[in-house]
Amino acid sequence: MDEEGDFMVWKTAILTASDKGARGEREDTSAQVIRELVEEELGGEIVEYRIVPDEPDEIIAALIEMTDYFHADLVLTTGGTELAIRDVTPEATRRVIEREVPGMAEAMRYRLMQKNPAAMLFRGIVGIRGRTLIVNLPGTPKGVHENLAAIMDQLPEALLMVTGQFRL
Repeated sequence: MDEEGDFMVWKTAILTASDKGARGEREDTSAQVIRELVEEELGGEIVEYRIVPDEPDEIIAALIEMTDYFHADLVLTTGGTELAIRDVTPEATRRVIEREVPGMAEAMRYRLMQKNPAAMLFRGIVGIRGRTLIVNLPGTPKGVHENLAAIMDQLPEALLMVTGQFRL
């Protein structure tokens, strides 16, 4: 809540990294899950949505535009976080962020590994660029839902801190 007691509306951008999605060969159902969770559980507003191929330069350019031009408080990426050779979202994200937030990525992996040991193969990171929190999520609707659920209760506090609105 802000000083007047109103709930914050977090400006959120969604970036999907998918070769097939960028070519229009696959429906982006993971982004739909992100949109629903952001709007219903976080009280966020989607200010930008984009699908790019699994190309580092395109991911980097989109992240920079979402943070620096659209001034999103939160950027949620989906896709490109596993072990395949074309999965480069974490590497692209590292080139954009100024600081990592390893505890959030660890919390996502930890929560999911309790149900499915294969979650240790998820390479997503969380970091900060300026006043924007960037969170890498898996490329499946179930993975998106489970990973966001693992950190959803801490997202508002993290966003208050990152955006400079947190007051003691």
